[in-house]
Amino acid sequence: MEFVCRAKMNGLWVSKAIMADVWQSSMDHAVAVARKAGEMVRGALKDDRTVMTKSSAVDLVTQTDQKVEQLIIQSVKEKFPTHRCVCVRFIGEESVAAGESCNLTDDPTWIIDPIDGTTNFVHAFPFVAVSIGFSVNKQVEFGVVYSCLEDKMFTARRGRGAFCNGEPLQVSEQTDIHQAIVATEFGSSRDPTAVDHIFRSLRNILCLPVHGVRGAGTAAINMCLVASGCAEAYYEIGIHVWDVAAGSLIVSEAGGVLLDVDGGDVDLMSRRIVAANNRTIAERIVKEIESFTLQRDDAPLQS
Repeated sequence: MEFVCRAKMNGLWVSKAIMADVWQSSMDHAVAVARKAGEMVRGALKDDRTVMTKSSAVDLVTQTDQKVEQLIIQSVKEKFPTHRCVCVRFIGEESVAAGESCNLTDDPTWIIDPIDGTTNFVHAFPFVAVSIGFSVNKQVEFGVVYSCLEDKMFTARRGRGAFCNGEPLQVSEQTDIHQAIVATEFGSSRDPTAVDHIFRSLRNILCLPVHGVRGAGTAAINMCLVASGCAEAYYEIGIHVWDVAAGSLIVSEAGGVLLDVDGGDVDLMSRRIVAANNRTIAERIVKEIESFTLQRDDAPLQS
């Protein structure tokens, strides 16, 4: 029996029952194509990993990044050419690097990081993820993070929980910051001012003290570690929407919270995030972060 309530998207009235079915089939496809992308990543590790750079000498990209993104986008276009006649958009890391805009609208949007942890991939450091988020009305509806080398498939659907290889995820119950593991990364910027901010924040948090500070080298996996209860918090300034879109929903559906590094609501385009098991831990982390502002992901393109 179909629900009678309807939602208007792009001027079209679409029943919520139909929309739900569409998004579930989209999520199922995201899981399938993430696995296929993971096979491509594992295969490429055995071959020559040709490395190029983007914004700096440490902002790396490989041909595999580009091939995986093309695989995902092309497969979605073939599988869902119209998404029920609703305009579909894509935000992909490599597409944006090539000059495409990065605007999150109300339209259904696939947010893709083909290889989250490219530097790890280049060095065969064993944490590499394919991250696929899907948003509607600027809200992430499902997230898929596939840790390729661990063969761990993290998934979440809004309002339906988070899972790893089909098993439910639940954040840690720890509320004492002194017994917490905190994850973070240093990013690809080597600007001395930014680095100073990053290390002062790290010192502040380490000296609370916390049990330890860790980093997998990929934002998506760090967030999945919070969702899994392995770490109490993850924070970073300098990430991008494709790094955290999928992981943000996985954290919240596992019972966690998301904040901006200044303590307000998280904005996925701001390049700043705190993901934690609960608000107590999140707000304590926020107090120790020396925040700074970077150009937003949705800033106008420079001519």
